[in-house]
Amino acid sequence: MRNYLLTLCITAVVTYLLTGPVRKFAIASGAMPEIRARDVHQEPTPRLGGIAMFGGLCAGLLVADHLDRLNSVFALSNEPRALLSGAALIWLIGVLDDKFELDALIKLGAQMIAAGVMVVQGLTILWLPIPGVGTVGITQWQGTLLTVALVVLTINAVNFVDGLDGLAAGMVCIASAAFFLYAYRLWFGYGIEAAAPATLFAAVLIGMCLGFLPHNMHPARIFMGDSGSMLIGLVLAASAISITGQVDPDTLKLFEGGSTRQATHAALPVFIPLLLPLTIIAIPMADLVLAIVRRTWKGKSPFAADRGHLHHRLLEIGHSHSRAVFIMYFWSALIAFGTLMYSVHSASMWIMLPIVALSALGLVLLLLPRFKPRAPLWAQSFVPPRYRRRKVAPFLTAGLEHGDEDAEEPEPVPAGVNGATAIGARSRLPERRKAGTPS
Repeated sequence: MRNYLLTLCITAVVTYLLTGPVRKFAIASGAMPEIRARDVHQEPTPRLGGIAMFGGLCAGLLVADHLDRLNSVFALSNEPRALLSGAALIWLIGVLDDKFELDALIKLGAQMIAAGVMVVQGLTILWLPIPGVGTVGITQWQGTLLTVALVVLTINAVNFVDGLDGLAAGMVCIASAAFFLYAYRLWFGYGIEAAAPATLFAAVLIGMCLGFLPHNMHPARIFMGDSGSMLIGLVLAASAISITGQVDPDTLKLFEGGSTRQATHAALPVFIPLLLPLTIIAIPMADLVLAIVRRTWKGKSPFAADRGHLHHRLLEIGHSHSRAVFIMYFWSALIAFGTLMYSVHSASMWIMLPIVALSALGLVLLLLPRFKPRAPLWAQSFVPPRYRRRKVAPFLTAGLEHGDEDAEEPEPVPAGVNGATAIGARSRLPERRKAGTPS
């Protein structure tokens, strides 16, 4: 564990230190596109954050290769080299897209080629675990198609959710943390060496996200761009492929003795987490499916960008930018760690009670902007400032009746630069005159 933590920390530190110079490079190279209709930010922000994340990936793998407990991963498996090859290709395409805005079909083709590069070097699905049946072998072509499909789906799911400051990096970090715990349990608890590469990939991915998040939290100083979102999506997919397609559930000896029903029930802790890579991106995947259906229904291309994503809807409901991000974090953590807990104690029904309670809490948080608390005047000092009644200037309350505590105050219009507002040339404040000028 100490070796994994050291690799994680080195990856995070390198990513964090590289992000500052990368931001200056992005500004100097003009990688600051104009604000689009679907964007949430108000000012042009540099991209190319994926350059720093790729540097952290290389540093993490390099450090792991020189550690006594982890260098066996590179000696016994070609998966780290396969990951680095595919990541370099997808990162290069992402950098070009951040600078020149490549066509969506070109990026899709590059994603499939990157997945093919990993398949050629051995990072592919060899068999599938099916509850009640056991391990089912698949042909080389079937494994290749499944690998490419999983890589493309994961990359685009992460790319679709990258719409708010810190959202994609935080959600992938949470997913990777849950996946790391499960993979480490298989490797250390059951002695399955084939789970070691997936554990390493998850640790490096956590470091990449943690190192980039301080620069990307709202208000973001730099965006990861497609060079970053596609990169972390590919690393997450590589972890899933490594542990799902390479780890044989038969090595856990869960099918020995007992009836088929008992064997299937005993294998649930294994089968469910093997689908963990899909559950931890359940929210991005749902957003991807809904976006395809929505755009196709309107007669548009599935790759046409819009403002109908889940994070956009949270903002429309009334959530602030930060609250919308943390709500997405909450649901990602609930799905990922809930699945992880059930995999460890599947026979205990007590696991479902906190999951149900937390789900109810999540629903309350989602609907919170719909409720407008009206605290009485005597309770103003006991409620948070955002729920207190605003004090309105006398010239704005001329039409209100005196003594009516339930009367709604007029919403102040926020002034912009030099007092300009969205509905008029000046803000609704008394016009100031220079000293000495006639009234």
